[in-house]
Amino acid sequence: MSFADRLAEAVQTSGSVTCVGLDPRKSQLPATLRDSVSTDSPDAWAAAYTQFCTEIIDVVAGRVACVKPQAAFFEQLGPAGMVSLGQVISYARKVGLLVITDGKRNDIGSTATAYADAYLGTDSPWGSDSLTVSPYLGRDSLEPFVEVCDARDAGIFVLVKTSNPGGGLLQDRVCDGKTIYASVAELVSELNSTRIGKSGYGPVGAVVGATYPEQLAELRSAMPGAWILIPGFGAQGGSADDVKAGFDGSGLGAVVNSSRHIIFAHSRPEYKDKFGDVKWLDAVSAATDEMNAQLRF
Repeated sequence: MSFADRLAEAVQTSGSVTCVGLDPRKSQLPATLRDSVSTDSPDAWAAAYTQFCTEIIDVVAGRVACVKPQAAFFEQLGPAGMVSLGQVISYARKVGLLVITDGKRNDIGSTATAYADAYLGTDSPWGSDSLTVSPYLGRDSLEPFVEVCDARDAGIFVLVKTSNPGGGLLQDRVCDGKTIYASVAELVSELNSTRIGKSGYGPVGAVVGATYPEQLAELRSAMPGAWILIPGFGAQGGSADDVKAGFDGSGLGAVVNSSRHIIFAHSRPEYKDKFGDVKWLDAVSAATDEMNAQLRF
């Protein structure tokens, strides 16, 4: 089954369009887990990151569509952190969750092919179902990823309109009468045009931030065959109303990411007194239920 169709199935089976971002950070781990780290070494923290993420995965499995480990937080720990990332990806897939590795990789020619071969599909060393990819080296830098997606039933999410305030410096620039993000969206649609699965979607997805709801509506229309990964929900200010336009009439076509609001829910004011650090996994569960409820349109 293609990645796009598996993602549709995951949304329908779980009844959720939530994607849980796995962004472990030393200072924000629950105190019970921080205190268990015996030495301030990469190996010790990597073990804590693995425990933190796998316990979250146990809580959300079957209740969300997918998870999105952010490679940067693991890379901070060096080789030990990368081992932890591999363990987290493997564990998520073992319990039946789709994995979007957030690495924002790309390069040209054989280097792009190497990135694609490394991350995409069950046959790859990392074993990720999909990967976030930058488009700013051009079409020939995306084609190797698409070819590997074809061969391994994997997917990619191309950065089209990101959630950060500074993204407009390049993405909103007008060239030949259209914005750069609109030109990238056209390329996404073109790459998907001959690859549409039973779900109505292809393997080339797009990242479009919840913080730009008008552009999200514009891009949903411009990329009818692309799954949209929507960051910026919750801690970055995006709301349920902001993300509605990302979905098609059947409630498919998009997954909404939340990282801090779920994984560090124990420190949110509304949960801190009720759960705190001791019951941090209960806070994760409650925050997951809350987000799922908000996104049932």
